[in-house]
Amino acid sequence: MPKPPELLYHLNSLLITAALFLGMVLIYELGYRIGRLVQNRTEEESRSLTGSIQGSILGLLALLLGFSFSIAMQRFDQRSQALIEEANAIGTLNLRLQLLPAELRDTAEDLSRQYLDLRIQVGALDLSQAQARGAYARQISALQQALWDLAIQAAALDPRPVTSGAYMAALTAVIDAQGKRSALQQMHVPEVVLLLLFLVFVTSGGMLGYSSGLNGQRVLTPTLIVSALIAMIVFIIIDLDRPKRGMIQVNQSNLLELRDSV
Repeated sequence: MPKPPELLYHLNSLLITAALFLGMVLIYELGYRIGRLVQNRTEEESRSLTGSIQGSILGLLALLLGFSFSIAMQRFDQRSQALIEEANAIGTLNLRLQLLPAELRDTAEDLSRQYLDLRIQVGALDLSQAQARGAYARQISALQQALWDLAIQAAALDPRPVTSGAYMAALTAVIDAQGKRSALQQMHVPEVVLLLLFLVFVTSGGMLGYSSGLNGQRVLTPTLIVSALIAMIVFIIIDLDRPKRGMIQVNQSNLLELRDSV
């Protein structure tokens, strides 16, 4: 079953946040005007009920913010850990290359260096650049196959588990680490959760405006401050959820240091 298209993932994070904040301000003003229109026809009991509903919506907003932030932060931590695991796996592979037969060692070292360079290059590539990522994926797959072919040759020349067997185990770990990291980069907060968060955010602005209109007092400045703070949290959630596209990115220093040491 094909994956349904996403509406927000390819849009700019700042644009989404700005549109969300602007929508909240506009809906606040609309709610305020509606509240003023019905102010004289609304009893005190209805006003108290409106305040209770407003508090419930704000509580739901806080819950969704915490839930979304937790998912985004967990995904970021998993991607960071996956990069460390891949760097360790490649480092182990480079050490075990020395166990290969002498006639295969230079070729294996050259392929390993090429593989490490490709992983660093693709690690800095925006996920939205599908065509370029596809080209890198084919090159990475070809290098993995070439390294595996060397493992088969090494097993034929020296079948001992402490030599070619150790190399094959390290290469398997490298391939698994690459697959895990690539899978984690595709995982993010479900779009339906973000859409629900946006809906509750804008609705809370409307309820704040409506409650202000019923009371005949416009509290625009505090509302704008709170809205701006919530919009900043939403921006952080989106930024964490978009590897290689935003301000917060997984640090590739482990792979870079490994390349310098090879």
